[in-house]
Amino acid sequence: MLATTNMSPITQKYLEREEQYGAHNYHPLPVVLNRGEGVFVYDVDGKRYYDFLSGYSAVNQGHCHPKIIAALVEQASKLTLTSRAFHSDLLGEYAEYITKYFGYDKVLPMNTGVEAVETALKLARKWGYEVKGVEANKAKIIVCADNFHGRTLNVVSFSTDPSSKTNFGPFMPGYEVVAYNNLAALEAALQDKNVVGFLVEPIQGEAGVVVPDEGYLSKAAAMCREANVLFIADEIQSGLARTGKMLACDHENVHADILILGKALSGGVLPISAVLCNDEIMLTIKPGEHGSTYGGNPLACKVAMTALQVLKDEKMAENAEIRGQELRSKLEALKSPFISLVRGKGLLNAIVIDHPNKDAAWDLCLELKNNGLLAKPTHGDKIRFAPPLLITAEQIDECVGIIAKSLECLR
Repeated sequence: MLATTNMSPITQKYLEREEQYGAHNYHPLPVVLNRGEGVFVYDVDGKRYYDFLSGYSAVNQGHCHPKIIAALVEQASKLTLTSRAFHSDLLGEYAEYITKYFGYDKVLPMNTGVEAVETALKLARKWGYEVKGVEANKAKIIVCADNFHGRTLNVVSFSTDPSSKTNFGPFMPGYEVVAYNNLAALEAALQDKNVVGFLVEPIQGEAGVVVPDEGYLSKAAAMCREANVLFIADEIQSGLARTGKMLACDHENVHADILILGKALSGGVLPISAVLCNDEIMLTIKPGEHGSTYGGNPLACKVAMTALQVLKDEKMAENAEIRGQELRSKLEALKSPFISLVRGKGLLNAIVIDHPNKDAAWDLCLELKNNGLLAKPTHGDKIRFAPPLLITAEQIDECVGIIAKSLECLR
């Protein structure tokens, strides 16, 4: 039987207003949320749900974490924005805090994830011309098939997803796409002396939580060093304790030349992103060559330091590792004929749905919603399961029970 969703009049009213006045660039589940706390969100009718998306891993610390909210409120009453035309009392403190936290010389603060990706790409090109000595306008950056790094025109220029590219051209040159998790393809691409960087997601999130073979990241980083090419890690979704380590690259002891962070850097309360690297790379960009009105604003600095401290103080990486193993093993133990694969690291996980109905994953997500758990399909047949990192063993058991019950709608 197919899942159905019965909407209340109040929910219908919210959806109709959004449909009428908002752009139609998303296809959300038909649920309207107005409150969140910890691993739970609540809709306008007062129904409680487990959040198994966590704002695409922006809410790793849980919804409305009290320490993060307290920092936000305290700073918001003092000073929120100066622009970078002036100094603030918090930018230096934040820069010292985050660089020491991750082991880099410098940070360039931005707002959204894709802004940080764009910043990293600009840094790689600048370094290529001014340090590596690549001929002007010849720099090339290697990227992976099935990547997702955002939706600016530059970034979709190297997407392999038709929905990101169709009728948005012409596109930015300077990129070579290779297969993900394929060292031979990377090695071949690195032979080009004009290559300045290799941009990679340690785990491909939007593609359906695709985890590469063990050793792929460390070998790829070594190959980049040998070729004098920057290893650029997009840890926007996979980082900040999500996979059971502070960074997904930490599973293979890889220290990226350029590290890109976002999402949970704020605990989900405002857009904050950052690019970290050492002086040889960062100091190629001079005053006036890159920036952002809101980048490094005092509110963001205060919130980010608190969000990062919460991850350590509450041992969220350690909890993600343990709870993630429990979640995957319990999902596999269901032995559902409709789940062909369970994969992931820590609490970044996905199931692949096996069903003749191409809309089965969407139908399952509707049924999960009906039963009190929110998740969303990606690429048709895959569903991410990525709850906030403070979820307990008892809550994992309850959620697996909801998933087992909901799978019956596919029979």
